[in-house]
Amino acid sequence: MPTPVVMPQMGESIAEGTIVRWIKRVGDPVEPDDPLFEISTDKVDAEIPSPAAGVLAAITVKEGETVPVGSVVAMIRHADEPAEAAETEAPASSGAIAAPAAPAVPPVRTGDPGRAVGAGARAERTSPLVRRLAREHHLDVSRIAGTGRGGRVTRRDVIAHLARTGSDPAAGAGTAAGDVDIVPMTPMRKRIAEHMVLSRQTSAHAHTVFEVDCTRITALRESLRPRYQDQGLKPTYLSFISRAVVQAIGQVPVVNASLDGDNIVYRRQVHLGIAVALDQGLIVPVIHGAHALDLSALSRAIGDLARRARAKQLLPEDVQGGTFTITNHGVSGGLFGMPIINQPQVAILGVGVVQKRPVVVNDEIVARPMAYLTLGFDHRIIDGAAAERFMSLVKQGIEEFPDGSG
Repeated sequence: MPTPVVMPQMGESIAEGTIVRWIKRVGDPVEPDDPLFEISTDKVDAEIPSPAAGVLAAITVKEGETVPVGSVVAMIRHADEPAEAAETEAPASSGAIAAPAAPAVPPVRTGDPGRAVGAGARAERTSPLVRRLAREHHLDVSRIAGTGRGGRVTRRDVIAHLARTGSDPAAGAGTAAGDVDIVPMTPMRKRIAEHMVLSRQTSAHAHTVFEVDCTRITALRESLRPRYQDQGLKPTYLSFISRAVVQAIGQVPVVNASLDGDNIVYRRQVHLGIAVALDQGLIVPVIHGAHALDLSALSRAIGDLARRARAKQLLPEDVQGGTFTITNHGVSGGLFGMPIINQPQVAILGVGVVQKRPVVVNDEIVARPMAYLTLGFDHRIIDGAAAERFMSLVKQGIEEFPDGSG
């Protein structure tokens, strides 16, 4: 019997997922744990492995379609079973999308913004991507024939309708074709946008910038490199800075707190979020219990989370429960930035590029590896004095980093 492939449950609070990309195609051989397709949920993007060995016999959910957890999205037949003529592939291939055959439908009003997206069950079942595309072109989804499961209107259906009615799906309403390219937000980009706007609306953002001399940790990096390489580790600047941060939090715990109504919640443990840049956006995996880790353990945890984030192998628990975040905009050469707080946290540290600059030491101008560190903090509960004290401790921890730390 064929093996059904279902939309996985990626966390207790997650009820649905969006098929972002099919990695395998119908007819491809698969082995257990081969990446089969990529999904996006409210918490994390991930590549989902094949549950069995065999041949991918059917794909029943298109790319860009959102379905409930537990829905069958594909079927795998055993390699020794005969292929059936009905084996089909549902998702659109990359590039141009062919218009699917569909029954004739009444003309849709495209110029009335007041009727942008029709009400009713069919509109409610559409994915966020489809609803956004319909809004951009002032379409009534309830009047478009759907070819998805249960009559669901899909992205291909909207694009096919635009092609039939003479509208250009790549051009904005009232804009000549070729002037612009309109690309719907990916689920990850939409979540980032919503989260950033929410943070600005929630917290009273304030920032302070400190310049830090990295001479000490530069020397330690070089001395530790051979030993770390033997362990498969890399002593990065971020590892040293993270260690200094978690130690400073122990003395200024308010930066590791959160607000619950009129109450300030002080956390005894530090769950350190490390922002990781991906091609399609940004994700913040969390090192749980970072306060209990030495330098080598922090280095290992940072490297592991970054690797799994880029390989789309994070689990929902990997991105939950953070209490303080570090974002390293210096990795791209940025001197400093003004980072937005990662809700419901109350502070975030931005790390600028480490580069040699002329500084005055003992009344002499010398070249030193320097970096700007920026603390974004919620002024509702963190005063400037507390923020400055925390940053002074981080600066001291970096400039006087002890030997034997990892």
